[in-house]
Amino acid sequence: MKTIPRFGQVFVALVVVAGVGYGAWRTYGTPGDTPKFKLSKVEIGQLTSAVSATGTLNPVVSVQVGSQVSGQIKEILVDYNSSVKKDQLIARIDPETFQYRVRQAEADVEATRAALGVQQAEVMRAKANLAELQRDFERKKLLVEKNFLSSAERDKAQSAFDAGRASVLVAEAQARNSEAQVRQRQAQLAQARIDLERTAIKAPVDGIVVKRSIEPGQTVAASLQSPELFIIAKNLSDMQVETSIDEADVGRIHTGQKASFTVDAFAGRHFEGEVKQVRKAATVVSNVVTYIVVVSADNPDLTLLPGMTANVRIVTAQKEKALKVPNAALRFRPQNVSGETGTKTAVSPAPSFSGSGAGSTAGGGSGGLGQLRERLVAELKLDADQQGKLEAIFAGMRDKFRAARELPDAEKTRAQERNRAEIREKISLILTPEQKKRYDEMTSAAQAARAGSGGGSGRVWIIGPDGKPKAIDVRLGLTDGSMTEIVSGEIKAGSEVIVGLQSANGAKPGMPGPRLF
Repeated sequence: MKTIPRFGQVFVALVVVAGVGYGAWRTYGTPGDTPKFKLSKVEIGQLTSAVSATGTLNPVVSVQVGSQVSGQIKEILVDYNSSVKKDQLIARIDPETFQYRVRQAEADVEATRAALGVQQAEVMRAKANLAELQRDFERKKLLVEKNFLSSAERDKAQSAFDAGRASVLVAEAQARNSEAQVRQRQAQLAQARIDLERTAIKAPVDGIVVKRSIEPGQTVAASLQSPELFIIAKNLSDMQVETSIDEADVGRIHTGQKASFTVDAFAGRHFEGEVKQVRKAATVVSNVVTYIVVVSADNPDLTLLPGMTANVRIVTAQKEKALKVPNAALRFRPQNVSGETGTKTAVSPAPSFSGSGAGSTAGGGSGGLGQLRERLVAELKLDADQQGKLEAIFAGMRDKFRAARELPDAEKTRAQERNRAEIREKISLILTPEQKKRYDEMTSAAQAARAGSGGGSGRVWIIGPDGKPKAIDVRLGLTDGSMTEIVSGEIKAGSEVIVGLQSANGAKPGMPGPRLF
């Protein structure tokens, strides 16, 4: 057996560890070199950007059936999961009280009609009396002209005739009032009959009863708000998922985008859909702003049930042949290396903020926190006082980032976004106006790249001819969270980029941590 030198054994062990833990990554370096670099090849392949969230399955049309009248439930004719047709009787409120109201209204109508008949008779009598007074006035007027009567008799007949005309007008007005009362009583009768009909609760649409909120004998009170009796889903074969999307991602969501989702009840099965609506009404909970996005969900076999929790994945962008690198390569920053390739320091799409991992210290060790601190100090030219405040900010936020990593996936994204917003705000407070302007540029470019909208800049490192890291500025495009597209830059497919360091004690400085930007 051939003996392997001690330094060779160490090197082989490092290669084995790298191969097991990081797939295509490999360790580069000679036995005497420290540190050693992990490398990964630049690939061409499919890249998909997606937004993940959770939501609730609901019928597209769900009708709440209530009651417009108060009373005691006399009978219920349907139950949960009952199929119903439009206008089908599904429940009945005790109609006895409303039947008596109808009878009373009918009696009121008859009474007012009788009163109307009396008034109409009075009109006829007043008109007959007026005709007699008119004839008497005409006779006396003729006799006065022939000097058979005095003018006083004619004036008296004139007054009587005028009084007769006034009596006719009064009788006609009273008759019209009686007619109005008849119509009023008829309207009350119609209302009473409608209330009687409303004691019969009918299905407003064809569908399935998904909820029943009443029992026989229960009293319902219809006041300012109709009490809920049933909920009927119009069509369970056509459902939708209402999911809450964080404001940081809602700009990437558009109507018509493809989506897929899973439910816990059917593990391993994927359901397809598409974005139907992005609602503009915002929901604010604990200073986190979200928007409701509606995703269609075909359910021809009625497998999906209302109320199920859906884990939704919405595809926002996709490229079949994208030149892509691991995000770890964009986050990597070697220490004490002057490999600048341009006059402007590139912006990583996701600066690392790692409070855990060996080699990471508040003063700027070899971990993500130390790299981020060095980057902010270098690019923003922080003075000693600002550096001290920055270290205090990092120390205070470390536990919050650790806690966010332990949360379920449904809550992790929101918690991390809150943490990033908080730390950005705290850092902004310690900066001068010029530094803040530069810091805003860094965060804006990083967020654009992380959102997959393109246009962000970044930097990757390769092994130069002299065996030292060499920086290459690149333009970033689409990202799926683990891989990012390279739009432009001196990088080709097959090139090897540095994704991290392998220290002697097995720590992994340079590995990705929670994003700050």
